[in-house]
Amino acid sequence: MLMGGVLLICAERSNLKLISLPGSCDVGLRRVKVRKESVDEEEEPLSPMARMFQQPESNVYVIAMLGFKSPIDPHFLKANLVDTFLKQSRFSSVQVADEKNGGEVKWVKTNVDLDNHVKIPMVDQHMASPDQFVEDYIANLTNTHNSTSIPMWDVHILNLKTCDAESTLVIRVHHSLGDGTSLMSFLISCCRKTSEPDALPSFPAAKKSRPDAGWFWKCWSVLLLAWNTLVDIWMCVATTYFLKDTQTPLKAPSRAVAFTSRRIVRRTFCFDDVKLVKNATNTTVNDVVLAITQAGLSRYLNRKYGKGTGDGESWENNLPNSIRLTATLFINLRSSPGIYAIEKMVKHSQTEWGNKIGYVLYPFKIALKDNPLDYIRDAKATMDRKKATLEAQFRLFMAKVFVRFYPTKLATFPLTTMWFSNVAGPQEEISLFGNQVTFIASSLYGQPVALTIHIISYEKKISMVLSVDDNIIPDPYQLCDDFEEAFKLIKKTVVAEGLIKK
Repeated sequence: MLMGGVLLICAERSNLKLISLPGSCDVGLRRVKVRKESVDEEEEPLSPMARMFQQPESNVYVIAMLGFKSPIDPHFLKANLVDTFLKQSRFSSVQVADEKNGGEVKWVKTNVDLDNHVKIPMVDQHMASPDQFVEDYIANLTNTHNSTSIPMWDVHILNLKTCDAESTLVIRVHHSLGDGTSLMSFLISCCRKTSEPDALPSFPAAKKSRPDAGWFWKCWSVLLLAWNTLVDIWMCVATTYFLKDTQTPLKAPSRAVAFTSRRIVRRTFCFDDVKLVKNATNTTVNDVVLAITQAGLSRYLNRKYGKGTGDGESWENNLPNSIRLTATLFINLRSSPGIYAIEKMVKHSQTEWGNKIGYVLYPFKIALKDNPLDYIRDAKATMDRKKATLEAQFRLFMAKVFVRFYPTKLATFPLTTMWFSNVAGPQEEISLFGNQVTFIASSLYGQPVALTIHIISYEKKISMVLSVDDNIIPDPYQLCDDFEEAFKLIKKTVVAEGLIKK
């Protein structure tokens, strides 16, 4: 597709082509020289979850977008990538199938030519709609995939002024290199506070553990955990084989949606407003954003099934009864979440890096509620229930067993309506290689769902980033409007009930 002088050649995404150990090997018609060093460091096997992210119907890439207050100097960026990205072994390794070990896929170090990873398209600085150009550029990028003969990441420099940045850096990384927590931690480890150029950014403090309860409550908690886990394991199997989501205007009809392009849009909220609602309702930020999502999805689907009436607050209910709409909600399973300096991340790459995640099935209750705070109560009740289960750990266990030994449906992601993820970002303004960051947004493509929502915070902002197949969801900005209106109604109700002061 030719836009603004940029030609993007689209290629069909397919499963990773694996090469063989050791030395040189064929990749298609090309031969790649693999640098072999320490076996322990250079030949670490791919984790089970990483292998799930490279299956044909879930060949997933992470797209991170950073806006800056100044144009990006390509030469300066490359020089800094050498001292940051290339120091993390995943960014300088290829995936190799070890034929001597049953075809087990491993990470193997290789030489990196940054010219293959840094893309600088020519852009017209006087184009009519630079924001639309950036959006279309990223949408076209989701039609392509990285070559497996080199480390599977690249960066795209868009020195084009948009509504909220003087330039935009698009970072594409195959999900097998790491999950949202490890990639965010690594990215922020490359950044510094704007107010203190030598200091790492700050993240929200870890939650304090609850005080020890009595023996009765401990026994009850164990029994509840066991029961909830058994129920969730049953639901896991049922959802995989026969218990399907309702076919709504948000749901992809088949897994073939994993091979389609994505349009990535975002809507930003004031983080202080979100925390205001959180404190007033004695919940968490995650509870609030899940409530916003549930309320927004309900508004959007009600519009699709009929017509809203009144001023946007009074609606005729057009929703069918008993809509089943489930999200695959990803959970960080690290024992000590947080960020690490680059040196520590390299040193502890096998313990903190990678895809240390599981996932749970999160049921959204699609309904129009008279009291918007009921969405908050639903979200809190559901998340409290999900915290008292080992479902996420069981999913990771299934990945370890079924991905490697028994390639069945249980070794794939369930065909839910959407994916959902929430990653905390830095709490203050930061700079990447000396260039102040104006926004951070991240999303995915290659997943077998038509809608993915990422929540990411930065300084005093929190963004909902949507990745949609616009053949199924042609109006993503309307969905963003519904999320925004839903939050306004929730906050307005909190104020009206006197839970917070105006």
